[in-house]
Amino acid sequence: MATGRPYRYSPLPARPRLEWPNGARLAAYVTVNVEYYESGKPALSLIPPTSSFVPDPLNEGWRDYGPRVGIWRLIDVLDRLELPVTAAVNSDVCSEYPEIVEAGVQRGWAWVAHGKNNSTLQTGMDEDAERAYVVDVLDTLEAATGARPRGWLGPVLTETPATLRIFADLGLDYVLDWAHDDQPAPLDVPSGRLATLPYSSELNDIPAFVLHGMTGAEFSGEIVSAFDFHYAASETTGLVFSLGLHPFLVGQPQRIGHLQRPLEHICARDDVWLTTAASIASAFWTQI
Repeated sequence: MATGRPYRYSPLPARPRLEWPNGARLAAYVTVNVEYYESGKPALSLIPPTSSFVPDPLNEGWRDYGPRVGIWRLIDVLDRLELPVTAAVNSDVCSEYPEIVEAGVQRGWAWVAHGKNNSTLQTGMDEDAERAYVVDVLDTLEAATGARPRGWLGPVLTETPATLRIFADLGLDYVLDWAHDDQPAPLDVPSGRLATLPYSSELNDIPAFVLHGMTGAEFSGEIVSAFDFHYAASETTGLVFSLGLHPFLVGQPQRIGHLQRPLEHICARDDVWLTTAASIASAFWTQI
């Protein structure tokens, strides 16, 4: 294992064939990130020069568009296509936006713990504080949704050297933080088991819109291109196609209309397993 990395090198062509249920060649899942940002703290911004202002109406209002409007537009699209949803949720959402959690419960969303909020990062926490923090997040989400999350996505994908050990100790069995592969992969933990699942840092609306300045139509084309490549490449072994979405970005009126076309393209394939992160982890663990 390379120093600092919690996994061993494994070239894709040298691995045994990975199988998905019902003979599917490709597993595909969509992650909806439902996040709460504390007021007065710098965060992902549309206009960075004002991000240190208190208050910062421009950027706080931009982010708050997601839970107020964007999420409901996104839900409408996903409902029409009957797509399974993996929801990565900050635990503060349970008290700040309970209507969104209730909508997810009614639809049977699969829940991934996404920290307490997107203003609190794990980086720098000592191990005891981090363990208490993770337990509190899991307990809060379980109380609100009726299901204890099995997976974790760190706010801004942050961890400490103790994070993965804590997760394995607490019974989590997958994380989405390490986007290093097109298949699930085991992580090195002292006890228990923990896998990392593909969660694309590229095919994600944050880099698409905020870093690269794509239009909704361009992002739609990127989704189709990535899916088609994954589909072709999965002829010899099972792969995972992942798509990460944030309601304050893709839910904007100039973008949401471009999302349905690539999702319809994905749903049109009979030999694609439309599923959730938790189900992918379960299928992976049966083959290890």
